[in-house]
Amino acid sequence: MKDMGASGKLWHLYRMGGITPVIASLFNSQNAQQIAFIRSVMKDQRKESLLRMKLKSLNGVVFDLETTGFSPYGGDEILSIGAVAVEGERVNEQETFYTLVKPKKRIPEEVKELTGINDDMGKEAPELLEGLRNFLHFVNSRVLLAHGTGHDKRFLDSALWRTSRTHLRHPMLDTMMVAKWLNPDIRDYSLDHLLDRYEIEIGRRHDALEDSLMTAQLWSKLSRQLQNIQIHTIGELFERMSRMTQV
Repeated sequence: MKDMGASGKLWHLYRMGGITPVIASLFNSQNAQQIAFIRSVMKDQRKESLLRMKLKSLNGVVFDLETTGFSPYGGDEILSIGAVAVEGERVNEQETFYTLVKPKKRIPEEVKELTGINDDMGKEAPELLEGLRNFLHFVNSRVLLAHGTGHDKRFLDSALWRTSRTHLRHPMLDTMMVAKWLNPDIRDYSLDHLLDRYEIEIGRRHDALEDSLMTAQLWSKLSRQLQNIQIHTIGELFERMSRMTQV
């Protein structure tokens, strides 16, 4: 083989084996494997059909992030990820996920007080890439659910792009939007208010796993309410909710 420059070697690796050996040549072996796994999970999401999925058999993961602030593109970081599996209306409390994530900067004092996560805990935590890889391994191809998905999706998207040059492709349901459609008469759709309205015991707030478990209980009640008014699939839910934005 004739001598090639750096770009030529990368193109040769790509032609021989796709993106994985290219990544491996740029990063250490463990990171390359994690990045390749993350990209494969993201690619697979394009094959899934969400609209025909029945609520009573929904295979999903309710998750929550704790972060250092509200701006993932302005330097704020993920501190922890919590998640729990749901099957239809059933919350599978035996199948949960939790990880701290190592921040690159010191944690603001108000965030330490709110979350209970301090700098020493952050220093011992897995790197962001490892935390994302483990979270996506737990999620696999299941539907993601969260309360107020905009915040969480922005942080995941930013983290996935920075670590793996890919975007979040999982279908996602927002319990806040579903609750808003089902309860147009109330003004407060915060998690605390909805937990109280649906008579769900409020545990430790601003803990990623605890918040996931409470949000999962909320989803269980919302799902039952939807089916009681003859909404049985995700497609039916989206179609009915779309009318709310047209009013």
